[in-house]
Amino acid sequence: MYELGAAFSDVNVDPGTNILVEGPPMSGKRDFGFDILATGAREGEGAIVVSTKDSAERIIEDFAEHVGEAEPLLGVVDCVTKQQGMGTATESELVRYASSPVDLTGIGIELSELLRALYQQRGVTRNRILLHSLSTLLMYSDLQTVFRFLHVFTGRVQSADALGVFVVDSSAHDEQTVSTLKQLFDGIVTIREREDGGFEARLVGIDDGTDWRDL
Repeated sequence: MYELGAAFSDVNVDPGTNILVEGPPMSGKRDFGFDILATGAREGEGAIVVSTKDSAERIIEDFAEHVGEAEPLLGVVDCVTKQQGMGTATESELVRYASSPVDLTGIGIELSELLRALYQQRGVTRNRILLHSLSTLLMYSDLQTVFRFLHVFTGRVQSADALGVFVVDSSAHDEQTVSTLKQLFDGIVTIREREDGGFEARLVGIDDGTDWRDL
């Protein structure tokens, strides 16, 4: 079982679980995903971030703030650096680059390589994977293409007995698009703004779900 941590520290999920995190812009969805990965990283689990918005360098720096003194086994699939032509795209065992968010095949290949590096070469059998963000993929590819990609991606999470966390900006897409994507996930975390300007989250689809929790 994987402990979710963050706002759902009392929730455990089975290996192979895929969770969608939906919410409005600037609601802390990325940090929420980082917190879930950091919960495992502090215990020696592997963490992989597929980033369609930030460079590998930025991901590594920001993730370090979430794990404290721990030295995480963090892999990154950077989908932006090559596309933007900024910075250096120097691959290593745990940092891989896709040509752009359009390159869904390349993203899938690099994810598989990172899972292989952690599982076979490092002996890490428990891994958490964050994809931030599905909204960027939907900007570049149509829903059907992204759905097929996610069907394969979530299948990889299941076969690796990993935990998958996927972020989407709920306000950037019509209700039908988000509803279609939800079919692929075992649980849905919805983040919303409270009247006082803070944010709260609720998990549904796993066990009986939860009440709203402050973030």
